[in-house]
Parts: sequence; structure tokens; C-alpha cells
Amino acid sequence: MPLNTRSIAVGIAVTGFFAIAIIGWSSGLSPFTCCKRALLGAAAVYIAGVCAVKVINAILMSAIINHQIRRQQEENNAGRD
Repeated sequence: MPLNTRSIAVGIAVTGFFAIAIIGWSSGLSPFTCCKRALLGAAAVYIAGVCAVKVINAILMSAIINHQIRRQQEENNAGRD
């Protein structure tokens, strides 16, 4: 079963938002600048997260399909003996 792309990406984006905001705040930037940068960073992290989870889902589905194919081939070979 594939991973839920949206919920994972949102969690990563929220964490990224706060991380970027805290880094900006600790650097002495104004709150508005921190917010803008954190919002843009969260959007970028969300897009990267969606892409990463989709790649992981593709790898997982490929592995599941290959496992099922091997299992069926083994069952067919065992039935012939």
C-alpha cells in the first residue's frame, strides 16, 4: 500500500516552516521577513516532499510487484515438479 503523499509532505513543510522562521528570527530579521521567507521555504519543501514521497512510492510498488511475480513463478515451478 503506498504512502499518503499529502499528509507526509504537509508535515515536512510545517516543520520546515518553523525551522526557517526560527533561523531567521535568531539572525535578527524582522518578523515579516521571517514569515515571508519561511512561507516560501515551506512551499519549496512541500513540493520537494511530494516529489520524494512519489519516488519512494514508485520504488515500493515496484518491489511489491517484483515480489508477487517471483512468488507466482515459484508456485508455478513447484506445481510442475
